Amino acid sequence: MIMMLLAGALGLLGTLVGTRLAIHVLVSRGYGQYVRDDGPKEHLKKAGTPTMGGIAIILSVLLAYTLAHLILWRPPTASGLLLLGLFTGLGFVGFLDDWIKISRARSLGLNSKAKLALQTLIAVAFGIGAFQFPNERGLTPGSTFVSFLRDIEWLNLGPWLGLAWIVFIIAALSNGVNLSDGLDGLATGLSTMVFAAYALVNLWQYNQWCSRLSTAGPLCYEVRDPNDLAAISMALAGACFGFLWWNASPAKIFMGDSGSLALGGAVAGLAILTRTELLVVILGGMFVLITLSVILQVGYFKLSKGKRLFKMAPLHHHFEMIGWAEQTVVVRFWIICGILVALGTGIFYAEWVSAQ
Repeated sequence: MIMMLLAGALGLLGTLVGTRLAIHVLVSRGYGQYVRDDGPKEHLKKAGTPTMGGIAIILSVLLAYTLAHLILWRPPTASGLLLLGLFTGLGFVGFLDDWIKISRARSLGLNSKAKLALQTLIAVAFGIGAFQFPNERGLTPGSTFVSFLRDIEWLNLGPWLGLAWIVFIIAALSNGVNLSDGLDGLATGLSTMVFAAYALVNLWQYNQWCSRLSTAGPLCYEVRDPNDLAAISMALAGACFGFLWWNASPAKIFMGDSGSLALGGAVAGLAILTRTELLVVILGGMFVLITLSVILQVGYFKLSKGKRLFKMAPLHHHFEMIGWAEQTVVVRFWIICGILVALGTGIFYAEWVSAQ
């Protein structure tokens, strides 16, 4: 608990201070956002707002994790390092995407094939690593089983399909958070709630951890390093919350792909390492809905030979196009996310309680 609270406080402090410094540096160098011409016209005034603020989030989380372990003098864990590696690696892909946009003065960065290839490479490395490093119980950070609230015993995919499943989860969620980052504070607020939920999930798993309890019952959790994952979850929630101070409407800075891809990878990594891969569909339900809106828009456009299902995708832009104010869309999406997060954590806890 102390580790979790300390990491969260350091993550919050890191972005409250670090993002202000980042704004100064980015503005002085003219590293501003380029805005799509085909989007809502109200967004044109955002052109030039500094981007790549996700770097402040990444550095704050890494610093919070490191300092928390040094202060409490606890060693890092395999699960924690794998998660931070995925988080940082996808953040680097996002940084490349942002840098191309800025250096070439356009709204498009890496081409889709190069971006997906880099995401896949990092996801494969994470997946292979997740199947290594067994503890004294022979438990590895990741699992070849599909999971919901814990591993589903009859759904063992084996190493190759299991790796493909992990790559799919990472690609889906990293791009899902990336798609949600279109309005001031939207992705930041959604991410804060999801990471806070995972802090609670990890804390509960640690309290009922098979490796920790001397008299572990049948409902204990067979996971790796839940206490360390709780600290990272809280550091992520704190860092996002601090960044929201500067990213709320009107945004002083955007996280860019540097932040959104990193945060999406962290959500995916937590789902995999906590054995809650299907539960994340509920906890991160807003990311799922926003991604589905893009898939449906593209599919309907092709099948109907040019017609559109939504006025504009992703989903939040559709509501802007029908007259909702940006702040209204953001707050209402936050409310829906809060409901889904409460539902997901409720289901997670109810499974344990109902079986007592």
